[in-house]
Amino acid sequence: MNCRVQPRMLLAIMLLSAIATANEIAPAYETVDHVVVLKGQHKLLLLSGEKVVRTYLVALGGGGLSPKMRQGDHRTPEGLYQIDYRNSASSFHRALHISYPNEADRERARRLGVSPGGNIMIHGITNGLGWVGVNHRLSDWTDGCIAVTNAEIEEIWSLVPDGTPVEIRP
Repeated sequence: MNCRVQPRMLLAIMLLSAIATANEIAPAYETVDHVVVLKGQHKLLLLSGEKVVRTYLVALGGGGLSPKMRQGDHRTPEGLYQIDYRNSASSFHRALHISYPNEADRERARRLGVSPGGNIMIHGITNGLGWVGVNHRLSDWTDGCIAVTNAEIEEIWSLVPDGTPVEIRP
């Protein structure tokens, strides 16, 4: 019995295998039009319409899960914001700036007689410490930001355009 594979058949098998592998490695690009952070679950979701495109586990502000009230409380804010600019020269591996404080945040701080703070970002790990990788999520360590691994911020950076709405929930 001859078990020889015909050249055309071999070519077809190789082509189908390459297509299947490419689909596993590089899923089709989807437009991200909304970011949702679920603080209690330590998750960041990228959405296209109502569909969750990507999910990431995150580290948050070291001041606990209560909403940010003032500058220096090391808490992550809650509310509706947007990505208003990006910083590739950050002290963290890439950073997407969130438009905190919004009007409600400024009014609350004014009533309390404090500064609302600012400079809240979605960012990677501190430059030079990227080797920590997913272990950065073992504790909430930021000053109120939302942190992911360096590989994850690279992906988020490429998928989330400036102006994208960001909703941070409890």
